[in-house]
Parts: sequence; structure tokens; C-alpha cells
Amino acid sequence: MLLKDFVQAIESAAPFSLQETYDNSGIQLGSPNQEVTRGLVALDVTPDIVHEAKEKQCDLIVSHHPLIFKGIRSITGASQTEKVIIECIRQGIAVVSVHTNIDNVYDGVNHRLCNKLGLKNLKILEPVRGILKKLVTFCPASHAGKLRQALFEAGAGHIGDYDCCSFSLEGKGSFRPGEGTNPFAGTIQQLHYEQEERIETIFPDHLEGVLVDAMKRAHPYEEVAYDIYPLENKHDRVGAGMVGAFEEPLACEELMGMVKERLNIPYLRYANGRDHPVQRVAVCGGSGAYLLSAAIKAGAHAFITADIKYHQFIEARGALLLIDAGHFETEQYTRDLLVDIVTKKMINFALLISETETNPVRYF
Repeated sequence: MLLKDFVQAIESAAPFSLQETYDNSGIQLGSPNQEVTRGLVALDVTPDIVHEAKEKQCDLIVSHHPLIFKGIRSITGASQTEKVIIECIRQGIAVVSVHTNIDNVYDGVNHRLCNKLGLKNLKILEPVRGILKKLVTFCPASHAGKLRQALFEAGAGHIGDYDCCSFSLEGKGSFRPGEGTNPFAGTIQQLHYEQEERIETIFPDHLEGVLVDAMKRAHPYEEVAYDIYPLENKHDRVGAGMVGAFEEPLACEELMGMVKERLNIPYLRYANGRDHPVQRVAVCGGSGAYLLSAAIKAGAHAFITADIKYHQFIEARGALLLIDAGHFETEQYTRDLLVDIVTKKMINFALLISETETNPVRYF
């Protein structure tokens, strides 16, 4: 298959437009029209990962952390990143990175982590604003049902756990067909009135092009009247971190023991800011300590993330149980998640999970 088709499969589940502004997800190396036949999934792209890809005859590496994160002014092999780039180009290996876009979707990294820990009733911890829009269009009442269904199938109308959400209002529209037109109703050069429905529905902005195309295909009018409005509503299915709850409260020590066991971690760093049992828990795979205030505001009894600083442990005192479970450890299930996404879209594409250990942290 072509590399761009593989990227499209990822895009359908974790749109690259949802990545953070500092991020560099997407194609790192390779042409969109390059043919790829087999992929290797890893958290990081290291020389050992490139060697494994070569040994397994993979011409594509799919990583969570971007290979190219900061600007590169020259490629001489002076750094590990430069060596990897040179070797990938030499071997004809493309690289695609899927980072904060898969962190920020509801069914992404944090959802997978919550499932491993047994948390239920999951919600995004810090939903984003400014990525929702409203589409308003006007359609003959006889075709409103067909048009509405086309919009829903294109991805519009999702609010929380509800779908097919819209609003309709009956009214009378007017138009006068000009010379050379082919009107659905009315007569050339004569003013016509048509019973119409005003249809409103909500959608995330990355679907705008798809939605407008679907609307125009399903609409009976030659010229479609529609409006698109930006919304300030939070998108509760997109954002950073996640919060959920156990069915029964756990003692703090019991929770920490479970985290160690299920994430396969020999040691935890933590600050225990409470003596009471834990039921509501916030998580963020990777470097999520910046969400500490959001976790406290959400009423979490514990917050599990990684890369926590000394003063953040102090901030947690008297508020919640703060656990640093390791960057690699809290993101390790991203590899399985990526395989699941691709295999659902592309049954015949071979995608292997790397067997190479890339976690640079060791415990003594």
C-alpha cells in the first residue's frame, strides 16, 4: 500500500490536527506515495529499532515519540537522531510518528491505560475548546431525513455518549433560478417559495471538508445554502488525560501495588496526600504532571502519570495520592493500540510490535 493510505488509516482514528502545537506527529521520513509492505511499531525510533526493522524486512517504522522533534540544521551523523535518519534513508525505511494526537482522543493512550488499571466511567480530564463547529443548512422538507442521515454518517452530531444529535425548524425559503440553472423546484426567472427545514448539527473542525462534501452530495439543490459557526464549547471527547473510578474503593497501598503489578514496575515514586481510600483516579500517560491542578479540580483521589518534579509532589500534599509510574511504563500499551487501529482499517497489512527494549530508565 502507499504510505499516505497508511497515514489515512491513523488519521481516521486519531486526526493529526489534534496534536499539540509543540508536537511533530505525522510522516517523519518517506514520500506519501512510497510503497510500504510491512511495519514495525515502537515507542521510540533508536538504532536498535532500525536494526530490528531491517532484520524483519519492515519498510515502515511507526513510533509514538517523533523521530524529529526539534529543528535539525544538518545531518552528519553527529547525534543519534541523525544516525537513525541516515540509516533509515539508506535502508529505504519510512517513519511515521503518532504522538499527542493519539494522546488526545477519547479512545487513545489514556483510555488504554485506564482499561489496564480497571477504571470505569471514563471521561477526558481536560477537554479542549475551540475545535467544535456548528453546521446550519436549509433543505426541502421532503429530503431532510436523507440529508440528516448523510451528515450523521459523515461524523456530525456527536455530543458526549449521544450521537445523531441535531435540531430542525420548519420554514419557507425563497429563490429565483437564473438562466442556465437546473432548479430542483420552481421556474427559470420566477420567484419560488419552498417549504424547507433548517437543520443544525455539531461537528469537530477536522471533519469540515468531509461534512460539506457529504452535505452537497445528499442535498437536492444545485446551489446549497449553509453556514458554519465556530463554537466555544468544550469537546468532551478530545483533550488531555482521563479520569475514571473503581467499582469499589481501594486503600492507597493496594492501588500502588496494583499499579506496580499491572504496569510491571519495580519501584514507584509517590506522595501520599490523603489517608482515605481511593476510588476516583486521574491518569495521563507520559509527562502529564502539568495536569495536577486539573486532577485535583476533578475530585480525583489519586493521579497516575510520569516525569513528576519535586515541587509538584509538594503541591499534591493534602490533596491526593500522586504517583509517578514512569514515562515508558504509562505509554507502553500505545504499541498495541496502534496495531489495533491499523488492523481494523487494513486487514491485509502486516504490522509487528517491536521486541526491542527502548526504555532508557533502569532501576537499581
